Amino acid sequence: MSEPLHPAAPHHLPSFITAPGDTDVLMVVVGIVLIGAVLAVGNLYLHLHTLPERMAHKSQKLQFEIVAVLGLLALFTHNHLFWVVGLFLAMVDLPDFGTPLRRIAGSVDKIAGVAPEEDPAEAPNEAASHAAATADAARPGAAKSEVQGHA
Repeated sequence: MSEPLHPAAPHHLPSFITAPGDTDVLMVVVGIVLIGAVLAVGNLYLHLHTLPERMAHKSQKLQFEIVAVLGLLALFTHNHLFWVVGLFLAMVDLPDFGTPLRRIAGSVDKIAGVAPEEDPAEAPNEAASHAAATADAARPGAAKSEVQGHA
């Protein structure tokens, strides 16, 4: 299938020019490189976009949730200010105001003689429940009102 070249064509054609009906190798290679480049740039963009969330993952839960919401807002609204605010919030360690205030409230309750309220966020005190069970078992005439199971 060696067709003669047009008389006006140069005698030596570059290697990327293919004969009619042959596979264009250059186009296939450029297509594969283009797909790989798009995937690599997209992966880089997503890693850069999740940078504030990965930084805030080590911090408090509330701070992490705020940074995550700001990241989602930046992703869906294309407003980069949300991402910048989330990045700054992830960099700053917010002080823990809750623990000192709970301790102050518990101390004031103790001074006032009021029994402190159980915090549902805290785990039940194992030592207190074990001490209560031991005290019930120490009384010889005490009847057990309930049977504790391992559920």
